[in-house]
Amino acid sequence: MNSEMLTLAAELAEVMRLVDDDDVAAVLERFVRRAVRSIPGCDDAAIITHSNGGLEIAASATEVRPNLLEPGPVVEALAFREPRRLDDTATDQRWPAFSAQIATEGYRSCLALPLASLSDPAAVLALYSSTPDQFAEASFDLVLLLAMNAGVAFDNATLYHDSRKLIDHLRNALRSRSLIGSAQGLLMHRNGFDTDSAFAALRTASQHNNIKLRDVAARLVTAHERGELESAIVQLGLSVEEVSD
Repeated sequence: MNSEMLTLAAELAEVMRLVDDDDVAAVLERFVRRAVRSIPGCDDAAIITHSNGGLEIAASATEVRPNLLEPGPVVEALAFREPRRLDDTATDQRWPAFSAQIATEGYRSCLALPLASLSDPAAVLALYSSTPDQFAEASFDLVLLLAMNAGVAFDNATLYHDSRKLIDHLRNALRSRSLIGSAQGLLMHRNGFDTDSAFAALRTASQHNNIKLRDVAARLVTAHERGELESAIVQLGLSVEEVSD
């Protein structure tokens, strides 16, 4: 068992590597597919999290989408951050609607494991099997390893996603700053403005034309590159006479 655990740990580490074109969904879907292949008798796996006040399947190994609104092991594992197990949909009476719903998909047992994640909101790794009592005898070490690594994957993927968003925002901010600086330079050269006056003129044009400041600057820079700066200045109300008024 030790060699199998070491092999699986190495494979999971590879699964969770993030590359430039990965996103949260790609990483997590890769993980749940590996979970199905690794856990004996597991026919489906999904990572479920809170989203906008409800529940959302962040990743699933198959196209089956159980109704997450039904009270059941997944909902309780998310709410209490404790494992929940449904051994047999035919005999378990705790969650009749959930049991009936997944039984129609061909499942007889389910295990919901809260992820060891630092992220908020909470997330759960849900395992499904077409065999009753499938997870009752599952190796605790194996399932625990999956849950721990899924939590790390969820944290890493979320961090990567948030970092990419931040980088995109910073890049956009830098582009905007560069465009606005170029537009200021054009107005300073053409109209004799100082830095503050050129920026004030751009801001006024933005307000009067109901156009974002960045877009006003972009129009001026593009017009200059096309040899149409004078026309753009007039259209945007940036001539010396109009700005002075």
